[in-house]
Amino acid sequence: MFQRSKNSFKGIIFSLVFLLAFSSFAGFAGANAKQNSVQVYGEFNFSSSDKVSVIVEMNEPSIIEAKHKGQKQSKQNLKKVRDNVTAHVQRAAKSADVNHEYDYVFSGFSVELKESDIPNLLTVPGVKAVYPNVEYFVDTVGEGIAIEASEVSPEMMESAPFIGSDLAWKAGYTGEGITVAILDTGVDYTHPDLAHAFGDYKGWDFVDNNDDPQETAPGDPRGGSTNHGTHVAGTVAAKGEDIKGVAPDATLLSYRVLGPGGRGTTEGVIAGIERAVQDGADIMNLSLGNSTNDPDFATSLALDWAMAEGVVAVTSNGNSGPSNWTVGSPGTSREAISVGATQLPYDLYSSELFTSEGVKYPSAKVMGFPELEDLLSLNDEEFEFVNVGLGYAENFAGKDVEGKIALISRGEFAFVDKATNAKAAGAIGVIMYNHLPGEMPDVSGLALPTIKLDDVDGQKIVKELNAGNNTVSFDIAFAREVGETMANFSSRGPVMDTWMIKPDVSAPGVAIVSPIPTHNPDSPHGYASLQGTSMAAPHVAGAAALILQANPNWSVDFVKASLMNTAENLYDINGNLYPHNSQGAGSIRVVDAINAKTLVTPGSHSFGVFLNGEETEVRSQQFTINNLSNERNRYSFDVKFKEKGVKVTTSRNLVVQPNRSQDVNFNVHVDANLAPGYYEGTITVSNGKETYEVPTILFVGDPRP
Repeated sequence: MFQRSKNSFKGIIFSLVFLLAFSSFAGFAGANAKQNSVQVYGEFNFSSSDKVSVIVEMNEPSIIEAKHKGQKQSKQNLKKVRDNVTAHVQRAAKSADVNHEYDYVFSGFSVELKESDIPNLLTVPGVKAVYPNVEYFVDTVGEGIAIEASEVSPEMMESAPFIGSDLAWKAGYTGEGITVAILDTGVDYTHPDLAHAFGDYKGWDFVDNNDDPQETAPGDPRGGSTNHGTHVAGTVAAKGEDIKGVAPDATLLSYRVLGPGGRGTTEGVIAGIERAVQDGADIMNLSLGNSTNDPDFATSLALDWAMAEGVVAVTSNGNSGPSNWTVGSPGTSREAISVGATQLPYDLYSSELFTSEGVKYPSAKVMGFPELEDLLSLNDEEFEFVNVGLGYAENFAGKDVEGKIALISRGEFAFVDKATNAKAAGAIGVIMYNHLPGEMPDVSGLALPTIKLDDVDGQKIVKELNAGNNTVSFDIAFAREVGETMANFSSRGPVMDTWMIKPDVSAPGVAIVSPIPTHNPDSPHGYASLQGTSMAAPHVAGAAALILQANPNWSVDFVKASLMNTAENLYDINGNLYPHNSQGAGSIRVVDAINAKTLVTPGSHSFGVFLNGEETEVRSQQFTINNLSNERNRYSFDVKFKEKGVKVTTSRNLVVQPNRSQDVNFNVHVDANLAPGYYEGTITVSNGKETYEVPTILFVGDPRP
């Protein structure tokens, strides 16, 4: 069972905010004294008469929370309490209109009211916390690349075999009997590659409030059509002639919580989580997010309780990387499996440009390309290049780039969208230059072969063009192979207040091919290549389905630990091990997870924040060794931090009987002279045959960015 943060910096801040914010309201001092434990998340303008929607959490526990705390709770009692609270809300805030009501994994309701009425809302007995009803959106990078059905080949769907799914299939594990809920933009359950996965009951549409959770079709006046949920569902359970999902025989349920344009709100996401748990889902996938780095945000809490109830919750970590602290809710959940995105192994190519004699471009490198033949075709001839500024669609107006190279500056919007705009205008390639010092990241899945330049070479090629040297030739050649790497866009942890490592694990999320709706019954086979942590999460949800089929009695903690304990370490292009807050425990390997006979729970550790004092600070921690084998095992432990000043002491070895679990205690010593900062280490557990690594971190001083 999870617990909320204790003694967190956030709680201190909110107490001060309350005292300052409420001091201007007449007669509020007494009410504040009684209700000063009410938490407010987000920022509100209490002097505004504009209407906003908020989520209210009640003190009365939800059905699942009460169950796991050994308390009695019924739907009827909770409704009685909620009706009383909402009645008080409507008296205290005359503008209040109650919308969604929650009782299963979250106790509360959503309400629309004037911002100026929020302080009155906080005086209502029974109110525990207030959250903004923030916008959620799909976690993809760029618009993706549509693929004709005739062009789809088994080689395109190489990510499922890469994590070992094909070996699991050969062993008889295909996800049969496991139900996976897709909380997303809806799913095209009529797609020929997905129809097998749906029964009569398809799920629920929380956007239009009906039992038809289909994708948004073109022409909806509320916003653009969608394909995201179908692509995610396909990665989990597609079963077509050329493409298979990770768990092709799993059963799917669709919960449309994101509407036109791929956007939704907190109230719909919580409702979807509740419904998925009540409908009996074994696993739920949420390839969506917002920018709120908070473990106590409403959606994160709902997922925590879903996990407590035995539903494996998998969520994307976000696409705001590569900086630390960029993970957003619900990826901040304490219990759910948060997933980062990786790029599959690829060949690295060198690049040289020529515009005129004596002009060199030493920073020229391949940024990305759709297909190898497209990249190498740039070697064939000399091309004219055209400056199109930042590469907005309107920047191409009146410029002839047909069959030419588009010269584009970095800035203001995504690289992938710039390349897509260039392709739409007829260009056959892109030279992208930096407007800031330094090198730009590599980006896979670009619509056109793209060569990148730093800011110095960028100004050089602009000068060449202005001087009339408007042609360029390329010399592109194979350099070396690069292994699986973290996608640059993948959000990084840690999580505020809990200081947890996020993501928990990583999985392929770059240039993933999967079904999408065509919205045309006469031609239903639609496919696209998309990228984002949205594409990584369903690999893990599908893997969880295989694991649960193979090990039906495993708890959610065992499923999560099996994925983390058996993950492969990831190294960057230069051979450096990625930090824990980039890759989590590493890239998942499903067969190793299925066959794990030792599980270390939890699968990662944060020792939290150590404040610089006059003496060495010592804390006690523990984790659990679960011996799932039929043999007695003796385990040894080693905990190492890279920096001196951190020392961990624990048992040298421990004997665990067959099919038994045992806690391991250890003490963490942090030297008082250790400089403020972030420190990471690794707990190594070995039984003499297998070795398991558990990532761990700690902070010295206030770590908040």
